[in-house]
Amino acid sequence: MYGKLISACLHGVEGKRVEVEVDLSNGLPQMNIVGLPDSAIKESMERVRAAIKNCGYAFPLQRITVNLAPADVRKEGASFDLAIAAGILLTSGQWHCEGLEKILLIGELALDGSVRPVAGVLSMMTAARSMGLSKVIVPKGNEEEARLLSGYEVWPIAHLSELKAGFPQKPDGAGEASPRSAAGAASARASQDDYADVLGQLHAKRAMTISAAGMHNILLIGPPGTGKTMLAKRLPTIMPPLGENESIEVTKIYSASGKFADRCRLVRERPFRSPHHSISAAGLIGGGSVPKPGEVSLAHRGILFLDELPEFSRVALEALRQPMEDRVVTISRARTTYTFPAHFLLAASMNPCPCGWLGAQTEGRECLCSPAQLSRYRSKMSGPLLDRIDLQVEVPRSAYHELMPAQAPLSSAEMRAAVESAHRIQQHRYRTIGISFNSELAGKMLREHAALSREAAGLLQDSFARLGLSLRAHDRIIKIARTIADLAGSETILPEHVAEALQYRVLDRRGRA
Repeated sequence: MYGKLISACLHGVEGKRVEVEVDLSNGLPQMNIVGLPDSAIKESMERVRAAIKNCGYAFPLQRITVNLAPADVRKEGASFDLAIAAGILLTSGQWHCEGLEKILLIGELALDGSVRPVAGVLSMMTAARSMGLSKVIVPKGNEEEARLLSGYEVWPIAHLSELKAGFPQKPDGAGEASPRSAAGAASARASQDDYADVLGQLHAKRAMTISAAGMHNILLIGPPGTGKTMLAKRLPTIMPPLGENESIEVTKIYSASGKFADRCRLVRERPFRSPHHSISAAGLIGGGSVPKPGEVSLAHRGILFLDELPEFSRVALEALRQPMEDRVVTISRARTTYTFPAHFLLAASMNPCPCGWLGAQTEGRECLCSPAQLSRYRSKMSGPLLDRIDLQVEVPRSAYHELMPAQAPLSSAEMRAAVESAHRIQQHRYRTIGISFNSELAGKMLREHAALSREAAGLLQDSFARLGLSLRAHDRIIKIARTIADLAGSETILPEHVAEALQYRVLDRRGRA
C-alpha cells in the first residue's frame, strides 16, 4: 500500500517542496525514514507512533518505509511529523480523506497528538505557491503568521484528530488575511530615542541623514564620549518603514531563524542588529554544519551596527567584504549551496587609536599609544574593507557652548522628513531598473543616473589624483554626491555636492597627509 502527501522544509531561509511517500508492506514490524533526514526527523518515528496510538488509532504492525523526496536534499526539523502521521493513517485505511494530497501539511507532533508550531512557516508557504497549492494546514500556534500572506486558505489545527474531523469543511476565516496584517501598522518603537538628544554634532547628523537617504555605509571616528554610539543607535528613527515586499522578505528571515517574536504581524520596522565584538565570523556571516543566517542576514533591509570596529576579529571583518559588495551571503557545503540575503546598511564606530585620544587636543588627555600599538590597532581593518564604507566621518569633541544651544537641536522628525523625500525621488528614478537606492548604482547605471556637471567632474578629477583615490572610492563619492543632490532637490550633481561628498572620506585624506 502506497500513499503520498506534500510537506515542505527550509533550505536556508527559503522553503522547499518535499513529497512525503509512505509505503506499507509485509515483513517484520519496523519503520524507516529515508531521504537524507537529520536526527530530529529520525526521532519523529517515535513521536508519530505515540501520537497515533494516543489519538485512538492503531499503529500498523507492518514494515513502514517513509521517503522524503527529493532524496538528494538534506532535510532538517520536525515539520514533517504531521504529514508522516497522516500518510500512515491514510495508507493503512484508517482515514479516507479525498483531496488531502493537494494540501500542504506542516506541523510537529507531541506524544499526545497535539500539533506544535514550527519555524519558517512563511517560507514554506511561499514554496507552496510555486507548487500550485493554495491550501495549507498549519499548527494553531502558526495561524496568525500563516495568515500574513494573502492568497492561501489556511487550516489551523491544534490536534491530529482535528485533521480528519475538520476535513473537508472549510474552517471559519480560512483564506482571509489577518486584520492586523491588513492594517499594516508598525508597532511604535519601545524606546524614545531621538536625535534631539544629541547636542551639537551637526556635521555628524548631516552625515547620518545622507547615510539613511541613500543607504550608504558609514563609519564614525572620534575620541570616547563624543556621541558616536548615540548617533548610530538613533539611525533607525530617521529610516522610513519597510515596503510591503521588503517586509515579507525580513519576516521570512526571522521566521526561518526562529526569532519571530510577534507571529501575528509582519515586521514593519527596519532591523537594527548590534552584535558584540567577540562574535565569530560564522555568527556574523552565517554558517554551521547546517548553515543558518548570521547577523548580516538578520540585518537585511536594515542596519548592522558594529561598535568599536577594530575590536572585532580581522577574520570576521574581512568576511564582510563579499556581502557588502554582493548583498547576499553564499555558503557552500559538500552536498549543496545556501544563499542568504544580506542587503544591509553598515554603521560602525571606532576610536582614532587604542587609548582614544589621538588628535583630541584636550587638556590633560594626551595619546600614549606607541607607533606599534597604533599600527596593530589599525591593521584590524584592511584597505579594501574601508574602501567599501562610503562615509568616513570625524566626530570631534563638542565645545561647551554647543551643549547649551540657543535653538532646539535638530530632531529625528526633521531628519526623517528629508530622508523620506530623498527616498521618494530614488524610488521614482529607479522604478524600472530593479534597484531602490543610490548606493546600489554600479557600472552603466551609475554613469546614466549620476552624471556630473562639467565643473563637478573637474573637481572630482583633481581630487582623484591629489588624494590617490581608488576606483571604488571614486564611484562611492559619486553615489554620495547623487544622494546629496537628491536631498537638495537637484537633478544635476553640482560642484558643491561633490565637495561635500569628498569631506566624508576622512581616511582617504589622512592617507595623503
